[in-house]
Amino acid sequence: MNKISESKYKDFVADRSKYPEMENGKPVIDLDSHKFTKIWQGPQHPGVTGNMSVEIIVNGDEIVDAKTHVGYLHRGFEKLMERRRYIQCFPIVCRICVPEPDTNEYCVSAAMEDLAGIVIPDKAAWLRTLNLEMSRVAGFLMWLGGQAGSLGMGAIGQWTVAMRDYWLDLFEEMTGGRIYHMYMIPGGVRKNLPLGFKERVLQTVDRTYKLLDDIERVFLNNAIAKSRLKGLGIITPEMVSEYGIVGPTARASGIADDIRINQPYLKYAELEMKMLTSNIGDAYDRTELRFQELLQSLDLVKQILNKIPENGEIQAKLPNVLHWKIPAGQTYIKAESTRGEHGFYMVSDGSKYPRRVFARGASYTHAISVLEKLAVNITISDLAALMVSLHTCPPEIER
Repeated sequence: MNKISESKYKDFVADRSKYPEMENGKPVIDLDSHKFTKIWQGPQHPGVTGNMSVEIIVNGDEIVDAKTHVGYLHRGFEKLMERRRYIQCFPIVCRICVPEPDTNEYCVSAAMEDLAGIVIPDKAAWLRTLNLEMSRVAGFLMWLGGQAGSLGMGAIGQWTVAMRDYWLDLFEEMTGGRIYHMYMIPGGVRKNLPLGFKERVLQTVDRTYKLLDDIERVFLNNAIAKSRLKGLGIITPEMVSEYGIVGPTARASGIADDIRINQPYLKYAELEMKMLTSNIGDAYDRTELRFQELLQSLDLVKQILNKIPENGEIQAKLPNVLHWKIPAGQTYIKAESTRGEHGFYMVSDGSKYPRRVFARGASYTHAISVLEKLAVNITISDLAALMVSLHTCPPEIER
């Protein structure tokens, strides 16, 4: 996907004559002058536009300043983990990103395994890879509906959430849980695949392909959606390194960086996949790129199902996990989530509890520094679409 038509807004520069004066790179705003109005978007649930709040200053309907506020959701995950035994961390890490909990499970499990010198069985690695790609599909479906909903296209959101429920049915079969799975644990995975699971997954893949055909016609090819998203929130290649932008948001600006390809983990090196990039970096680019990545994840699920061995161990031998003391050391494990690089830094002091846990999610930079920059000079009506196009998970900020 190295094509997208040039946006007529690519070289757009706002006329700042009607905006406040700038001093040290910041606008000088006098609310008492009645030229400007302070309003708030959020918090209200659900979605990224509701789990956090943006304090905006407007001149008419155009935003001249924006400031992100968080703290409205469950938080403090890192410190909670540092006060629990290793195995007790898993019900906590799932909550760091509800639509896609499995990336957190993998990173924490792999960090503990790296510190303890544990190698998981081959079949367990395949099952983890399947779990992660299924999680990407479910996460992208929720995001796709959210991006359409930010433009008032509520029917798309109903379609994608309904389809996501079919994938949650599969997760319930595979892991025992619909939302929080706790499937990947130190040493491997908790369960083998149930009888007939492969066939049911393939049926759901086909249903998803058919839905995405409809969404492409109704949403991506929609003239109104294009006019609203093209030129909105352009991210240049220079901004990617400056702001620490990762994942599809960076790839839509031409940066070829996908951990699954550049630094493969689990079984990704044995799968056929392409580096999907684009070159304009606006909200429409990010939408189309994620749509293509969703299609690729469906293909990867099919590849994985054909490669999972029928027999084999799914769990390495572990000591009593309630009294597990991991040798002292430190490690950082990362994976490619739907939002980009997601990683965990973990330190062990040799006791039953992690000494230090730090979760690195893309949302912190995307939803604060990047959003606050890109929101200036857009209209109130476009703020939600901009926020969703950056694809963030607020709990990653409040971790």
